[in-house]
Amino acid sequence: MKTYILQLLAFLLSCHVHFSESRSTLAHVSNPVEHSDSLLAVCRMHPNTRLAPGLPRVYGHILFKQSGPKEKLSVTFRLHGLPVDSQQPRAMHIHEYGDLTKGCGSTGGHYNPLSVNHPQHPGDFGNFVPVNGKIRKSQDSSATLFGKLSILGRSVVIHEGEDDLGRGGNVDSLLNGNAGGRLACCVIGLGNTQN
Repeated sequence: MKTYILQLLAFLLSCHVHFSESRSTLAHVSNPVEHSDSLLAVCRMHPNTRLAPGLPRVYGHILFKQSGPKEKLSVTFRLHGLPVDSQQPRAMHIHEYGDLTKGCGSTGGHYNPLSVNHPQHPGDFGNFVPVNGKIRKSQDSSATLFGKLSILGRSVVIHEGEDDLGRGGNVDSLLNGNAGGRLACCVIGLGNTQN
């Protein structure tokens, strides 16, 4: 019986040491949403997998940079694949989910954590007029990469049409700007600040 108790104590002690080492290792892993250094995020745009034939296939990337939790979020758009001969404005918005299992259709509605009318959602980027089939633009956004309202893991969707900026006179206008179908989308992922 004495041997059994000693073996049990030795086992419990080894478990405690192993658990303590695991906890100290985990304590050094920082949560990117909680620290106050600059954060970068990247979103690689791809055509909607459920895109109807004949619609443009948009590719490119969107870069997000924020110097701290209280600083403005800078967003740079570099997209291509829109018709070269068209200046049709295209709406872009952050959507609720980073789920692309059913193409851009599974990204949910506009990300609206404050329950405000469109176009006041964080990530209502407005309309973009392509030049030679490309969108090249930088702008600031009220969205954030920090804290509980972080957009990390959410998606960006480029729509078929123009955003009416909430002036369409119907319920959909206040929800999504009547921007039409979803041409392309991407998931906002944490970028490497070491590069």
